[in-house]
Amino acid sequence: MDIRSRKYSHSLTVKIIVFTLVVLFFSGILKSIANVSTLTDDDFGIVFEDNYFLSKSYMLEVEPILSSLNQLVSEYKSEENISKGGTISTEDMRSIEESLYPDFTERSKIYNPSLSEEENFKNFKEAYAKKIDQAKNQMITDELKRYQGLMQTLAEKKDLLYYANDGVNEFTNNTLKGQFKENPSYIIYKNYKKEIYPSTIEKNKRFNWITEDLDQLNAKNMEISIAFTQDALDQKIKEWKENKSIATNAFILFIGSSIGFLLSFAYLALIIGRKSFNDRELHLNVIDKLFNDLNVLLLMALIASWVALVDTLTIDVLSMLVFFLSIPFFIVALTLVLSIIKHIKKRTLLKHTLIYLLLSNFFTFIKNVYNSGSNGVKTVLLVVGYPIAIAITFFIFPITIGFAAWFAYKQVKKFNAIKEGVEQIKAGDFHHRIEVDGKGEIASLASNINTITDGLKTAVNRELKSERMKTELITNVSHDIRTPLTSIITYVDLLKKEEDPLKIQEYVEVLDRKSQRLKLLTDDLFEAAKASSGTIPVHLERIDILSLLTQGLGEVNAKVEALDLTFKINHPKDKLYVAADGKLLWRSVENLLSNIFKYALRGSRVYIDIDDMGNDILLTFKNISAYELNISADELMERFKRGEESRTSQGSGLGLSIAKSLIEIQKGQFSIQVDGDLFKAMIKIPKHNSLIS
Repeated sequence: MDIRSRKYSHSLTVKIIVFTLVVLFFSGILKSIANVSTLTDDDFGIVFEDNYFLSKSYMLEVEPILSSLNQLVSEYKSEENISKGGTISTEDMRSIEESLYPDFTERSKIYNPSLSEEENFKNFKEAYAKKIDQAKNQMITDELKRYQGLMQTLAEKKDLLYYANDGVNEFTNNTLKGQFKENPSYIIYKNYKKEIYPSTIEKNKRFNWITEDLDQLNAKNMEISIAFTQDALDQKIKEWKENKSIATNAFILFIGSSIGFLLSFAYLALIIGRKSFNDRELHLNVIDKLFNDLNVLLLMALIASWVALVDTLTIDVLSMLVFFLSIPFFIVALTLVLSIIKHIKKRTLLKHTLIYLLLSNFFTFIKNVYNSGSNGVKTVLLVVGYPIAIAITFFIFPITIGFAAWFAYKQVKKFNAIKEGVEQIKAGDFHHRIEVDGKGEIASLASNINTITDGLKTAVNRELKSERMKTELITNVSHDIRTPLTSIITYVDLLKKEEDPLKIQEYVEVLDRKSQRLKLLTDDLFEAAKASSGTIPVHLERIDILSLLTQGLGEVNAKVEALDLTFKINHPKDKLYVAADGKLLWRSVENLLSNIFKYALRGSRVYIDIDDMGNDILLTFKNISAYELNISADELMERFKRGEESRTSQGSGLGLSIAKSLIEIQKGQFSIQVDGDLFKAMIKIPKHNSLIS
């Protein structure tokens, strides 16, 4: 054996050893994961838990019981209470009605667009009374099922003592009831306070997550208590320690195997295909002749088969068969991956694919025929192909004629389908679709007609929505203006008859308030009309956005303190300048702040974020609403629409609409988002292009 043979043999041995190490380290990773998977409700996180009371296992023991008891005493009370509908709130009934109302407007003959929304809703409640009751009864049935489920959860808990009482109903598995403090661990919520032993429990990060609702438990007669007996607690701690020991060993194995796998795989990928480090030539073997696209498909099929097979096994079986099942799959997959790595290093990843080969041969053939100037090839194709075509046509002449007739019939049928479809659409049926199979000019024409129909349908729907919004606008304007106007008329009549100076003074003050309210409404309506028409003059200038905000917030500081709001402004270190009209921009921001002052939850935080978007500056206002936001963002942007539907606040409902119009005439964008009770308003203004001094 010469020196080259010895070098090659040595290199092959190294590759086999490293390949084996990769497989062994991978098996170690699988083994560690399988070992942890056998632990009930635990993972590698248990390794970092200091004691049982700070563990995930403890929380999983107490959380279902605390949650079930809290729901029983604060919501369900008893099975009789649920059956009588005691758990169904006004909001639930409103949700039922809102889910059925669209069906009434679309299908019911009773619905009359000319009537007001209130009159239509009244007719809806009368016509759909039976369906509303059915939905309510179904909700009661669902609540009863959940109630029974909670009772079943409590019944299955034998190693934990519990007691709950709302003053009338009682839930317990402890005949001694209140004697919980004699146990080694307990949690008691009673008389507006909580008692927890040992206190270490409160340091558990998950504890606050599961007891947020219990912290609101402040009814005088309500009590929720749980406790571990000494035997039960000792057993739980013993199981936790055993699980932690298993998880710790598995974690060490996982870390060591992962590091070893990464290092050995990286080294194997580095040396694969080369006989030595100095060898620049890449050597391929039989497996590398497999096309790369087929290689990838085979690799994906192999992984899918492994996942499907492992998914059918239990945890215990998976732990035992990890070497006998996963390792052969991994060896084959690793071999395929190494083959792909070789082609990547050789820069033949795409060229060595079946698709590339077929396309390359096809385009080469086309190129040789039409671009290479090879008259010989063209002559052969003409001499050989034309007689063959004639011969085929001669022997299958009836079939050729039949095919031509069938093809012509299909084209005429497609044309007639388009003709009939156009007639239906012309008659006003915008929902009609012209169905034409296949491809080509006729199918393309049918598709274009369908697209035009969709556009017409969208335009009609937009016009209907516009008419509805106009009707709602007139209704809301009439309602909001009529209220103070009626009060003014009433108090003027009283003023004419009153002789008591004190009463007269009181009536004058009321008249002053109502007239100011009427003036505010008319001013806002006038400003909204001017803003939407775009007739307001705009003078764009260079404005420091942060200075504008801080100065403006200083002016409204009294309102901020009165509502106990905390404003947080997040902004980049560098100054940001926008191209905007200072007065109009501040008017838009002022409208948003006014909206926040009216509807934000007292004592909450308001976040204002300033972000540099490149060519634009994004200004985001976020606050928590004091009212339930049960309408969409699009509805909030409509004029005279308010977040609280009772319309008892002093706002006109025009603030957001005015702000949007003012921002748009400054070449900006205005949008809002609603996520639960979180209200978010976003203003995007172009950045000033001049140099910052």
